[in-house]
Amino acid sequence: MKLLSELLADDPATPRLSVYDETIGTRLDFSATTLDNWAAKVANMLLDELDLEPGAKIAVALPPGWQSTVIVLGALAANIDYSFDPEHAAVLFTDISRIAAGEFSDFEGDICALSDDPLGRGVEELGLELPTGIIDFAPTVRFYGDAFTTDERLLRECVATTFQPKSRVLGTGWTSMSDFEHQVLQPLAVGGSSVIVRGLADTQRLTEIATVEKVTELV
Repeated sequence: MKLLSELLADDPATPRLSVYDETIGTRLDFSATTLDNWAAKVANMLLDELDLEPGAKIAVALPPGWQSTVIVLGALAANIDYSFDPEHAAVLFTDISRIAAGEFSDFEGDICALSDDPLGRGVEELGLELPTGIIDFAPTVRFYGDAFTTDERLLRECVATTFQPKSRVLGTGWTSMSDFEHQVLQPLAVGGSSVIVRGLADTQRLTEIATVEKVTELV
């Protein structure tokens, strides 16, 4: 996939996204290869499963983490617009708990449900109920190939950034798309990497993580 080809050429195996969830005490790493594979699956799913055309819009209403990241990367590869706002979106990616609470009951497009499982297991794989008409994201996206060759842009051509080359950036999550791009996409665009810390973490804990992860910038 061209989108992440510079990261793949530089070092395909080094962690490019590290996600801490302090609530449950987990840490996950994603290399350029892993991000590329997931993003390719998402791009293929957007075009083939969901029948989206370039320029269509998806909405991502998920907690900060790797699943938000690979969905946005897949959208970029497929030339699909993305937002945190469901208005005017053709497809919504959101957490099954929010669907169960009826939060998006008036959404008229396709809805893809995700669990908050750290390893990305599907809704039904966790024994949870999937409402009628809702797409279980995890088993669906896994069906698609991990190669996508029709994208035409490099990531650095998609997002503007002021980070220095190969910055390793630590952030504590996002509430807006601009925050997400700043914490995740922009570091990747300069050949760097991102560390995301979810859950309550005091200054001392963040300093410990920054030291262990060899962070160059906190945002």
